[in-house]
Amino acid sequence: MKAYTPGLKVVASCRHRCRRQLPLSGEVLVEVGERVGAQTAVARTNLPGAVLPVNLAQALGIEPSEVPQALQVAIGGEVAAGQLLGRSAGFWGWFRREFFAPAAGTVETVSRTTGQVMLRGPSRPLEVRAYLAGEVVEVLPSAGVVLEAPATLVQGIFGVGGEAYGVLELVGERQTPTVEPAALTTDLKGKLVVVGGRVTADLLRAAQDVGVSALIGGGIDDADLRDFLGYDLGVATTGDEDVGLTLIVTEGFGDVTMAERTWSLLRSRRGAEGACTGATQIRAGVLRPEIVLPWVAGEAPPETTALLAEESGELRVGAQVRIIRDPYFGLIGEVRALPFAPQLLASGARARVLEVAIPGRDPLVVPRANVELIEG
Repeated sequence: MKAYTPGLKVVASCRHRCRRQLPLSGEVLVEVGERVGAQTAVARTNLPGAVLPVNLAQALGIEPSEVPQALQVAIGGEVAAGQLLGRSAGFWGWFRREFFAPAAGTVETVSRTTGQVMLRGPSRPLEVRAYLAGEVVEVLPSAGVVLEAPATLVQGIFGVGGEAYGVLELVGERQTPTVEPAALTTDLKGKLVVVGGRVTADLLRAAQDVGVSALIGGGIDDADLRDFLGYDLGVATTGDEDVGLTLIVTEGFGDVTMAERTWSLLRSRRGAEGACTGATQIRAGVLRPEIVLPWVAGEAPPETTALLAEESGELRVGAQVRIIRDPYFGLIGEVRALPFAPQLLASGARARVLEVAIPGRDPLVVPRANVELIEG
């Protein structure tokens, strides 16, 4: 019998696929076989503007059934802010009331029952960027594209902020528990910056001041995150925070240093141009923050693995795993044994376990649910 567990991918080179899709029907701007950059627009559409309800019956002092006759703009017509929207008939042409549009928009609907006029605000253009610099392998008609490229992929544990782009740069030559804010200099503006230790609120503010595109570190304390955001992050999905930069932590919460394997891999790609996202979903349908660094023509990447969509997440002896529960949170080791029979835990419960060999200490026996696979 095989065992499976969620995987955290830290891969030097893989055939990575990326699906980029509009939220509603629109226009695809590229064709199959075309090569695109990370920030190339691949699809675009117009998002409907916000609806502004106007109670014209109340504003003019008339019955709701009289609103269509009082309306001075045809349904479907456009109106400018301050333009006459409605005028009452008055009494023998006297005592007329007028109402002027509070905002620009299109008259979408009129209700004889409520006297409401719905103004639809101007549409907003939306473009979807490629994100993954590579080849268009599939076009989704009126919706988007699927892209593919050989790339380094590093997934994190948690992040905030949306997509960010830039050249990868490291602060320091090795992981250190903390990095002083003064280490973030102006030459890091617009870059994906990696620090090997804990990210603090002061470091995040320094990154904002410098104009760093993304800050990638080992861990963060929840108090620092709250201090930086100004509120408790109590949602199951992140990625929409408007904080001026993207944050990704690769190991978890607390005073955690980046894993040597992750640090070494990112250091080997120093100077590479790529993209990242802090979007994280921690409930069903797990979504991890990630850093994607495509290999460009002329570079010699390591042996490329299969498409990640085809990887299974199978636990096996020899696989690398990270422990994701206390008291061993953050430790990385190699699976040494996978006993089949459930074992009695200290809590009194029975569960299937595995034995993990941790460098520099005795092997640990932990529940299989307490680990995640590091794939690469």
